[in-house]
Amino acid sequence: MTASSPIVLQACGISWKAKGNAIVHDISLDVRAGETLGLVGPNGSGKSTLLRLLSGVIHPHEGEVLLGENSLRKTARRKTAQQLAFVAQMAETLDAINVWDAVELGRTPWLSALQPLSEEDRRIVRDALNAVGLLDKERSAWNTLSGGERQRVHIARALAQQPRVLLLDEPTNHLDIHQQLSLMQLVHELPIAKVVALHDLNQALTCDRLAVMSRGQLVCVGLPQEVLVPQLLQEIFKVRVRELIDPQDGSRVLRFQPLDSQPYNSKLHS
Repeated sequence: MTASSPIVLQACGISWKAKGNAIVHDISLDVRAGETLGLVGPNGSGKSTLLRLLSGVIHPHEGEVLLGENSLRKTARRKTAQQLAFVAQMAETLDAINVWDAVELGRTPWLSALQPLSEEDRRIVRDALNAVGLLDKERSAWNTLSGGERQRVHIARALAQQPRVLLLDEPTNHLDIHQQLSLMQLVHELPIAKVVALHDLNQALTCDRLAVMSRGQLVCVGLPQEVLVPQLLQEIFKVRVRELIDPQDGSRVLRFQPLDSQPYNSKLHS
């Protein structure tokens, strides 16, 4: 991803209210081809609502979301689903379904009514399952899966759509550390645009760009090293931060402490 990469998804001054309260207010944001854009902010900052607006699940009361050059509001759902996939934080699937059938649903936008899957469709489903490490569980029933496995099935279904844009709402929830690292590596390697809401700010450091939200507004957008700085972290997340450098590979690691706790250089007493 470069600054000259084409914009594939764009929010143009969007706002959304619930019961008269502004949940998202006047946000303008662009997503470029191939990039991983991390969306961070405290709980209740509007991240999930923004993703739902970007996906077309809900439409803004003000402003417009553009998928390519087309208004999402005016684009047919099937056409949207051929270009954009959204994995919600609490996505659900029928208990009676098995893993293969759940991922197979990702091909629905590409099929006409009652059209069976082709061999190419099956290959796409198989590749999606393989990408998330669940090919060996393709015949397992949904209700036998762990929370982490279910999350990976949802992501595989999104990959089976073969979208240009993938939106993920806290995809590492319920995953153990190995699965978190593997999943984020997979997301980064996908040659499409990704918008990922994250809680873990150290994971956010690996994104190409970050968008920081607070109280329904976009605070800033930029490179991780430009955005995740002590002053902003203290103001938005209410934490002290100390930056460490991993001596093995030179990468940044952030260490956090609540503002109301003792500073890092204080001594602990038994």
